[in-house]
Amino acid sequence: MALTDPTTHVPSLPTLESLGVTSVPDDLDVASVAAEWMASFAACAERGDAEGVAALFIPESHWRDMLALTWDFRTFNGLPAIRQFLTDRLASAKLSDIRVKEGLTGLQRPYPDLAWIQICFEFTTQGNVGQASGIVRIVPQQAGSPWKAHVMYTNLEDLTAFPEKLGPRRSFAPNHGKWVSEREKSTSFDNEDSTVLVIGGGHSGLDLAARLKCLDVRTLVVERNPRIGDNWRNRYEALCLHDPVWYDHMPYLPFPPTWPVFTPAMKLGDWLESYAKAMELDIWTSSVVRTARKNDSGTWDVVVERQGKERTFTVKHVVFAVGVGANEGKLPSYPGMERFKGETLHSTQHKRATDHLGKKVVIIGACTSAHDIAADYYDHGVDVTMYQRSSTYVMTTKNGWPRIMNPVYWEGGPPTDLADRLSASFPHFMGIELKRRQTRAIAEDDKELLDGLRRRGFRLDMGLMDAGSSLSAWHRAGGYYLDVGASQLIIDGKIKLKNDSQIAEFTETGLKFEDGSQLPADVIVFATGLGDPRVSIRRVCGDVVADQCKPLWGLNEEGEINGIYRDVGIPGLWYMAGKLTRAPLYAEIKAMQEGMFGERYSME
Repeated sequence: MALTDPTTHVPSLPTLESLGVTSVPDDLDVASVAAEWMASFAACAERGDAEGVAALFIPESHWRDMLALTWDFRTFNGLPAIRQFLTDRLASAKLSDIRVKEGLTGLQRPYPDLAWIQICFEFTTQGNVGQASGIVRIVPQQAGSPWKAHVMYTNLEDLTAFPEKLGPRRSFAPNHGKWVSEREKSTSFDNEDSTVLVIGGGHSGLDLAARLKCLDVRTLVVERNPRIGDNWRNRYEALCLHDPVWYDHMPYLPFPPTWPVFTPAMKLGDWLESYAKAMELDIWTSSVVRTARKNDSGTWDVVVERQGKERTFTVKHVVFAVGVGANEGKLPSYPGMERFKGETLHSTQHKRATDHLGKKVVIIGACTSAHDIAADYYDHGVDVTMYQRSSTYVMTTKNGWPRIMNPVYWEGGPPTDLADRLSASFPHFMGIELKRRQTRAIAEDDKELLDGLRRRGFRLDMGLMDAGSSLSAWHRAGGYYLDVGASQLIIDGKIKLKNDSQIAEFTETGLKFEDGSQLPADVIVFATGLGDPRVSIRRVCGDVVADQCKPLWGLNEEGEINGIYRDVGIPGLWYMAGKLTRAPLYAEIKAMQEGMFGERYSME
């Protein structure tokens, strides 16, 4: 699917009208309908009957699989693609012991014209190699016909022989006076190589290290900063997460119930530092990975500099966990930039508004960081102008998050592991029409604010494919602002706005535009996004490896993220980035370590 092509077909929703159904009976026996469908599915799936399973789906249906049947992250959109996938993989996947999870089946009516029964289930896959979970949503058919599936999601949970060491599998051995020395030995890696080396000790790197530790996979995290959490502490002081707390829990150790809904960056940095200590993760801080090169045996020789000394590790897996774009700013080029006598910096280099007291500041860009930084400048009495290059999607968190996150990522919602699976069970492309409905409803809730922005001249859009911020985040990592107050400052003229002409050139004293107008500036901040994340791979692994890597960010033709958490084209090389939600890379690495990883499915 070409996300930027307005003629692209968008999957339709299974409305009652499109299904030929007038209504769903109030007295529907949901349990019986669900049990009937699951019985048919289990019988066909366990005997490897691809046609039988396909017959249980409507024509415009979707199946998303995370490792359980494909050893990859795949979405099959439309019944022909599902049928081909099942024909190729169902028999060899050897599904068995399919069973419904009690208490999680229910009729859902997200809109008056939509109705489905959601069923959560578990099963064994790959001939008892793995324990897996599934979520299916079945929709009504014309009178007398059994309900059929609209969306199926399957996910590898655990390797049967190697479950995570949690609860009853934790250590019961007492430890009298040996813990400190044991931790020192574990972290030192004296005369020992790590199996996995993670570059970057942010939330993604810690997430993976914690998961692998619970699977007995030796993992070293290499962090260039002096302390864990400095990657958040060193960003601009006004930074605060715009995602709610329920969406951002780390594995095994959730935020306490007193935690604020929106987390300040400095507070998050401290939390990550305490998390790393509590989870006993093996980390080298103030350390830098200089090179990582593939050797003749297929493993990686990784040179790490620590305290002025170099150490070479031979590892099976190298994981880059250095953020979207490796936190390196993308700088556009304009004529005359070298003539400008003021200061230029990217938003990733900005620290605090008080650095520019008494100066005129222009921010190029209108994304979230641009708004945050502009508001901070205004709060400190700095004359600030936002230059908006193109239209922006704006949604207030006050009105938007309750519609998007509630009840899954919300107070009183399900456990985070289940919430993550429920969220993942809506494939990106399947969900476009749902997102469009949400986006229109949020825009109506935000009408007064949006009308004020339009009167001010701020250019608005409805997000990529009119689907709000979701697709824009996954495909572009930008193009939107989740409003927490800066929009009103723009409406009130407290943050000045310029967007009526494109930049022609820099002058000695500011910016000149194509219409001849000029904008004086002492400081110009580029809030223009982040670069290609492969730049960090190129720096560490060299040009040959970087050139062989697939694209990392952005959605592919199936609606899956291109290369994050999945095969990047180089065995043993991985990249992590994104939100503080579940990262399933650990299951792939453990399966490979134990010789259980199967062949990735490639539909020819």
